[in-house]
Amino acid sequence: MAATDLEQIVSLCKRRGFVYQSAEIYGGFRSTYDYGPLGSLLLRNVKDAWLRAMVQQRDDVVLIDAAILSPPQVWQASGHLANFSDPLVDCTSCKQRFRLDKLDDPDTCPNCGEKNSFTEAREFNLMFKTQAGPVEGTGADAYLRPETAQGMFTNFTQVLQTSRKKPPFGIAQVGKSFRNEITPQNWIFRTREFEQMEMEFFVPPAESEQWYEYWCNERMNWYIEHGIPADMLMLRPHDDDELSHYSTGTSDVEFKFPWGFDELEGIAQRTDFDLKAHAAVSGEKLDYFDPHTNERYVPYVIEPAAGATRTMAAFLLAAYDEEELENGETRTVLRLHPRLAPYKVAVLPLSKKETLTPLAHEVRKLLADRYMVDYDETQNIGKRYRRQDEIGTPLAVTVDFDSLDDNAVTVRDRDTMEQVRVPIDQLLATVSDQLGF
Repeated sequence: MAATDLEQIVSLCKRRGFVYQSAEIYGGFRSTYDYGPLGSLLLRNVKDAWLRAMVQQRDDVVLIDAAILSPPQVWQASGHLANFSDPLVDCTSCKQRFRLDKLDDPDTCPNCGEKNSFTEAREFNLMFKTQAGPVEGTGADAYLRPETAQGMFTNFTQVLQTSRKKPPFGIAQVGKSFRNEITPQNWIFRTREFEQMEMEFFVPPAESEQWYEYWCNERMNWYIEHGIPADMLMLRPHDDDELSHYSTGTSDVEFKFPWGFDELEGIAQRTDFDLKAHAAVSGEKLDYFDPHTNERYVPYVIEPAAGATRTMAAFLLAAYDEEELENGETRTVLRLHPRLAPYKVAVLPLSKKETLTPLAHEVRKLLADRYMVDYDETQNIGKRYRRQDEIGTPLAVTVDFDSLDDNAVTVRDRDTMEQVRVPIDQLLATVSDQLGF
């Protein structure tokens, strides 16, 4: 069964090297995390799986990588300087601060239980402001982006011309974003520094509704295809009072976290708001001329926008399993989809003796040309199997003393624990067949 307690995953991730508290030797820095040897691989695999589905397997989406820093005009045009804020209240009793829209009871403090103790709500802008260049002053103001979307709008014309695409087509981007969250919470779910996977899909205005429904279904299915059970997901349309200033319709893909269903990804109908807003502020045309219909129009935009870090958390929670074995032992397993697993294969020599390790390293090199491989020769083989189960490695290859004679190895499946003997010259094909790629 999936993890029901966030602490199960937090503990595993710290113990096995997925996620560390940032600057922990200095007491930690609130709401920032470092991704260790396994976490950095898992996070990269989440992003790669998204790029594979959104760019590689399609002929109507291209990839860009826009700057993190940008001038105030970008955020003035997008509406972020005026509208990108959270309503905050302070409890006059315990002095804690909360987001008003996240309170179960707006009249009762969740920390101290005091009733009617909140101040009037105040809007707090979430933008990170900095200075560009050696001289301080308003002329040197710059902002760290709170989302990756705007770089795709400001580069619309260049991408349109250089990629030779035409609507409907998309521009995708994966990268860091920054929000000055006052109430970061739930581990890596809500942090001030995070990674996003966003795509702006530009369509003729008359086709926006059908593409909105299309992308809602596509994105929901992506999570299921990569291992999250359907009953842990739901697609929730926003109420009118939830909609962003640019949206005429938004639906969230929500995951059943230990604290309840919460957002993994938003699919928004942004209309032509952003392109028109940037055209008005910049003075540049951001439209499309269709030579077949002799029509010029500003495309509408459908935006699937996911958080890579919170998606990684959801995959970990869904994959976590504690299995009771016949001998009474409890086995912890991360049943991660093979494309997401940090290591695809582990190579485990039965012994550290010099007669065996050269062949084990040859096997590792054979597999490492195609897959990320873990090599482990410490502890007994049973404990090494358990470690690989716990970090989600789909396959373990054991090199034993018989391998020196029969030139074969044992391949063990993480989920079933079944083992098969495979000739080394057939190993790569066997691993590929079992992983599915």
